[in-house]
Parts: sequence; structure tokens; C-alpha cells
Amino acid sequence: MPDVKTNAMRILEQQKIPYFAHSYPHGKEPPDGAEVARLLGQDPDKVYKTLVTKGGNEYFVFEVPVLKELDLKKAARAVGAKSVEMLHVKDINKVTGYIRGGCSPIGMKKQYRTVFAQECTLLDTIIVSAGKVGFQIEASPHDLVKAVGGIIADITL
Repeated sequence: MPDVKTNAMRILEQQKIPYFAHSYPHGKEPPDGAEVARLLGQDPDKVYKTLVTKGGNEYFVFEVPVLKELDLKKAARAVGAKSVEMLHVKDINKVTGYIRGGCSPIGMKKQYRTVFAQECTLLDTIIVSAGKVGFQIEASPHDLVKAVGGIIADITL
């Protein structure tokens, strides 16, 4: 277990949600999700990426397997928005408090409505960012959904 304790890890501990911390080596640029899965020696279907979108005046967070794409129409339907669009990378930190490559669904500046791809229900555990590049959290998808007050829906292409 890494020596680093991120805000996301502290929140899970406060909620008494069991998790396993993973770490991986990285350079200056954060690796993409497929590379994170490879570095962790994990099935990419189990490693999820955090995607932040904007619909109207609201922000929404979507968790999808790293090799899958978010279906913006399904995503909008899942949150009851007319449409959603991906947030520009330059706005990630301002909106979430996290940086690209280290954006966790847990512990953002504000708790936005969060939707996990329904595929997560097929797995005992999934891996999401721990809120810092090089660190990931593995936990039950149901516990992660509960931790963020999220929902599960069909949101991938």
C-alpha cells in the first residue's frame, strides 16, 4: 500500500468503505487509462476513468471503463439533461479541484451528480483514480456509488 493518503482515501475511510490502494510509475504527462491498466497489471474492463461534463449550468461526472467511450446522449438521459458536453481540460481543476490524469469521483470541490457505467455491476471491484496521478483506489462498485451518492446507468457506446 502506498504511503500517500489522498483526500479520496480519507473520505472512504470516514465512510468506513473498504478499499485497496494501488500506485503506478509515471512521467511528466499522466498516462491514459489503458496505460494505467497495463501499469497496474489489471484488466482494462476493471479500470474506470472519470469524465466530467457540463449540461446547461450543471456539471456531471461519469465513470466508464478506460477502453470505452461515453455516449453523450445516454449520459444526458441518465442525468435528465437536454444534452451534455465534455468539460475542457483547462477547466478540470477549477471545477473539480483535481488535475487531468488524477481526477477522482470522490472528494471533488463539490459533489456533482455522478453516474457509473452499468458494466460495473458485473465486477466485484473496480479501480478509479485516488485523486492524484500515480494512485488508484480499488473498491466494490456499489460502495463507490454509495460514497458519491451516485447512480448506475447505461452510458457507454
